[in-house]
Amino acid sequence: MAKHAPAADGDRQLSPEVVAALREAGFARHFVPGRRSGAAGRFVPLGRALERVAEGCLSAAWCAMIYATSGRMAAYLPEEGRAELWDDGPDTLIAAGLVPARGTRAAPGGWRLTGEWRPVSGVRGAEWLLLCAVAPAADESPKLRFFAVPADRARVVDTWDTVGMRGTGSHTVVLDDEFVPRHRTFSHAALFAGAVGHDEADPCHGVPMLGAAPPLFAAPAVGAARGALREWSRGRRGGPDAYARTAEALTFARAAGDTDAAALLLARGLGALDRAPVAEPVAARTARDATLAAEGAVRVVDLLFGASGSGARDTAAPLQRIWRDVHCATTHAALRFERTGAAWARLTAESG
Repeated sequence: MAKHAPAADGDRQLSPEVVAALREAGFARHFVPGRRSGAAGRFVPLGRALERVAEGCLSAAWCAMIYATSGRMAAYLPEEGRAELWDDGPDTLIAAGLVPARGTRAAPGGWRLTGEWRPVSGVRGAEWLLLCAVAPAADESPKLRFFAVPADRARVVDTWDTVGMRGTGSHTVVLDDEFVPRHRTFSHAALFAGAVGHDEADPCHGVPMLGAAPPLFAAPAVGAARGALREWSRGRRGGPDAYARTAEALTFARAAGDTDAAALLLARGLGALDRAPVAEPVAARTARDATLAAEGAVRVVDLLFGASGSGARDTAAPLQRIWRDVHCATTHAALRFERTGAAWARLTAESG
């Protein structure tokens, strides 16, 4: 992935070759139900795989994470909807728009969607979309739902021109009065509670969103921090002998230690998610730790970038791209400590 990272950064999207490699590596099928020939996989191996990809390209790892987690979300669809997505195989690439849009109206047998969703990472390579929207109903107050829509029914507007994570191609998706039948929707509340609602659910689908999302969103940042350490080490003149100088030895030791600490926090949380059922306090602790791991990744790349010479500031230097990418990735809502830390503290206080 590393050799494609500069092109992804410049093109503001992954190349078809990289998207195909992510599919072949099994990210799309990782959480697809076993009944649909998917892997119904575990969280720990996915986290490790995301870290490895991110060592070379955080944007590629981010899209891999989106394809995997969107497959987990799509498992909440009714059986008929899951059949539409996966009857031809479990490797369907799905991208999700998590920020709710308005403009949806009820229609016989489903809803009609009109609106814009931004950002939608990996949308150029996606075959299906999962879009969150406020869904009115005749017999109840409006509620949030997710809607599965074929990607070719949407218009993609080129709006992603950011400082970091440029290769994710997180452009805007636009729908204009698109009909979505009821079997291609599921409730936002069910996803966040980890309540799939059908008998053949696999353990990975029963994890509350509070626990499932943050560690997987943090994994690319932790992997990128490890990649930054490798790049920084390559740039030291004199190879291993350079660490005879105290300042550089301490920089290397602190960066390596902080990276290991972040990875250990993630590993503990991901391991807990693989031990179903996952209680709400465990999910909250996992989210808290994932946010702290993400903050650790930021400290690592800041330390290494600050300890580098002017060459690291060159637009072709991998370290400056990693620095931009990690800062951008860790601003995601799932990794805000004021949310995850507060949720953990409340649950801890309530449990005594």
